[in-house]
Amino acid sequence: MMSALLNVKDLKVSYGGINAVKGIDLHVNQGELVALIGANGAGKSSSMKAIAGLLTPSAGEIHFTNQETRKLPAYELVRLGLGMVPEGRGVFKRMTILENLQMGAYLKTNPKDIERKLEEVYSYFPRLKERLSQLAGTLSGGEQQMVAMGRAMMAEPKLLLLDEPSMGLSPIMVETIFDVVRSLSSSGMTILLVEQNARLALQMADRAYVMESGLITLSGSGKDLLEDSRVRAAYLGE
Repeated sequence: MMSALLNVKDLKVSYGGINAVKGIDLHVNQGELVALIGANGAGKSSSMKAIAGLLTPSAGEIHFTNQETRKLPAYELVRLGLGMVPEGRGVFKRMTILENLQMGAYLKTNPKDIERKLEEVYSYFPRLKERLSQLAGTLSGGEQQMVAMGRAMMAEPKLLLLDEPSMGLSPIMVETIFDVVRSLSSSGMTILLVEQNARLALQMADRAYVMESGLITLSGSGKDLLEDSRVRAAYLGE
């Protein structure tokens, strides 16, 4: 049996008087790509931020690599092997592409290690290698998404959290980004993906959860949920 790399139990997140997440259970096994889908405001990003240590849950348990991490700061979670590509990309706009990528490797001390990871990122995103000295703030949204993903990959995370990677991107760029997500998953990386494009997410997910109004209402294999009439009606426009 696969071991759960991430285990979330009865997670609740409240802020500003709003109960954004009302007690959810989810897990991600080693090597899986798990998707969390739902409408805007369902609580997906709040769940993701709580897992990443960016929001303090009001209740529940989060175990990552068999450690209780609910009260750990985000930088400690990075040390444990959690990587995140935040919603809205969050690149350092006044730094170059190369500097942004190097920021992702700040825990690495061996220059050869860093060089090896940079080459790996370039193999996924050749466009970045062509313009390493360009300021990240001058890039298109899709290119900034590549930088954000590359930066997270530099840390060689045990679990990669992807929060709305397709948001605001052109269809061709969405395809490019999701091709990379597929490749990373195929190479064995464990991924938790929050995505509004339900069809794309379910097509590539091993398993998925559907979130509505702060609760998980459905879960199953990506394939099964793609064929579920409720999911088709609510998220696939069928």
